[in-house]
Amino acid sequence: MNVPQGRLRRQRVVTDLTTPLERALDDELTGYIRLEPQDTLLLDSEGAGVLTFDRGIPRLVYHTGTDNGGTAALTDIAVAGPCRVELYELDRDALDEIQETPELAVDPGAPAEQLAGDRDLACRTRERAPEDDTATDPDHDAVSAFLDDEERIAEIKDAARAEAQSRASDWGFDI
Repeated sequence: MNVPQGRLRRQRVVTDLTTPLERALDDELTGYIRLEPQDTLLLDSEGAGVLTFDRGIPRLVYHTGTDNGGTAALTDIAVAGPCRVELYELDRDALDEIQETPELAVDPGAPAEQLAGDRDLACRTRERAPEDDTATDPDHDAVSAFLDDEERIAEIKDAARAEAQSRASDWGFDI
């Protein structure tokens, strides 16, 4: 997905994606958020997530490392740990061309649910979304896509196990 360069409005490292998603909704962001998970920051993994917004409503999601779009991209982006967030603003006309890419589209509340685990924010987002944006295709349910990705689940389990062992070692526990 080729997103035009926007005006950087905010950049920070966060451990919870609720705040940037809430900020995009409340500020009615038209533009995009670029997310670089800790794997990219610390382990030189490839790829970042890009979420486009139209008046604060998430429209498209793309992962640059896996070339996945839509709910599959949300699954690729959803990792535990810190994440660098860059919030860019664009003119609405600059996004028009890419906003009509159905294979990258997501339910408006899916990023809040899958990336931030915030059902209230997901509900608020769906309520603000235009009627035609709230229809969900059951074949593209974010949770189903995540649960079907056994390799990704195994990676998350391995990362959590390694983190737990590291912390246990730091605290002097024998495992």
